[in-house]
Amino acid sequence: MTLPVLKVAVVGHTNTGKTSLMRTLTRDIGFGEVSNRPSTTRHVEGTYLLVDGVPLIELYDTPGLEDSIGLLEHLDNLRTDRQTDWIEIIHQFLDSPAAHHEFEQEAKALRQVLACDVALYVIDARDRVLGKHRDELEILGRCAKPVVPVLNFVASPEAKTSQWREHLARVNMHAVVEFDTVVLNEYGEQRLFEKMQTLLDQFHDTLEAVIQDRIRQRSALLHASADLLADLLIDVAAYAVTVPVDDAQKMATAMETLKQTVRDREQQCVDALLEMFRFRLDDYAAEALPIENGQWGLDLFNPASMKQFRIRAGSGAAAGGMAGLALDVMTGGLTLGAGTALGATLGALWSSSRTHGRRIIDRVRGFTELRVSEATLRLLATRQIYLVRVLLRRGHASQEPIRTNSPAGDTSQDSGFAQKLPAVLEQARINPPWSHLGKSNSTANDSDAERLTAQKELTRIIEAELRS
Repeated sequence: MTLPVLKVAVVGHTNTGKTSLMRTLTRDIGFGEVSNRPSTTRHVEGTYLLVDGVPLIELYDTPGLEDSIGLLEHLDNLRTDRQTDWIEIIHQFLDSPAAHHEFEQEAKALRQVLACDVALYVIDARDRVLGKHRDELEILGRCAKPVVPVLNFVASPEAKTSQWREHLARVNMHAVVEFDTVVLNEYGEQRLFEKMQTLLDQFHDTLEAVIQDRIRQRSALLHASADLLADLLIDVAAYAVTVPVDDAQKMATAMETLKQTVRDREQQCVDALLEMFRFRLDDYAAEALPIENGQWGLDLFNPASMKQFRIRAGSGAAAGGMAGLALDVMTGGLTLGAGTALGATLGALWSSSRTHGRRIIDRVRGFTELRVSEATLRLLATRQIYLVRVLLRRGHASQEPIRTNSPAGDTSQDSGFAQKLPAVLEQARINPPWSHLGKSNSTANDSDAERLTAQKELTRIIEAELRS
């Protein structure tokens, strides 16, 4: 069955967030122009919401209503008798010279309202209820089209949500929705579509199809994010660099190589997440996630990062000795020989696993394996999960880099990975063939199937954490 296409006009006063609403609904950070300057949108711009490639909703961004007080007075003067319907007066105005001169912007918006099935009246909830707003609502009511007031920026401490709801009820507008285009509520968008359903019975199935498609999209996004993180964590957990135990220079070089390889691999994951959520690489600030230009501001091997994400280096990173070489992993530092600092949170795995220690000794006599420590692996998992959670809450209309409290001050963002690694990652740590780091493409082997099974299990664990 072919569903009818719903046409929606997005209207409101200048700088209330009309274009921002369009960006967030379409997940398109490049739609239109968003600015604090008045009258940024000068013409009607349109786009679609697609379901399975089929356009089901047409969205039209309109110029801001700049002089509603003057326009309302003009409309009142045009109505010479009470028997003439207001919709006829609106058409009379649109055919008059005034619609092309002093009220040109308002006329563009009203023409689009008349051409659509419903109008979304966007309100900056931080504003006081003024006469201009009352006049705008009065004018829209005369267009004989359903109107859904949308309270924007409700996450701001300056939002006057209750005052706006009270005023809208007084003018008989009860289908009000709170939809912040900057700080997303998981169900805010769904409630917006549901409000339209209550006013547009003939488009109920169209809107229901869009609602269900958005639910599927979010579920798929969560799963894909979890899979990206699982792939990253297995790559890093299984990654090992083999070095001779009696060559301090090669040991130092190997450690730097390991750290840089892990940093690069994490960056690949960050870039992939930003692209998947349809954000730019420069949407984040270092002191926030901390990400700047798509890169983490705090290094993965910096002890400050562990402190921010409440990660403690445990006894598993304790000292180990081999052929006279002492490797001491401490909170934020590793010393070699006389104490040369070689970076944070790298350990010799034989110090925490006697089984693996025997394997190393048997396999590579005179050599040892360097790996990322458990503490660093927990940090890697925790801050990637935090990143995904932030991306899920970020609207595509956001113009400022995210400014949130650090994870250390936000217990609601705690991750189970901060305390303990799941068993599947412990298994990865003793299976170097599972890591794709530092390897060229090769033919499939038995370890690939084992790795795939482990990745699926880890994806399930991460996805459950993201949904919690």
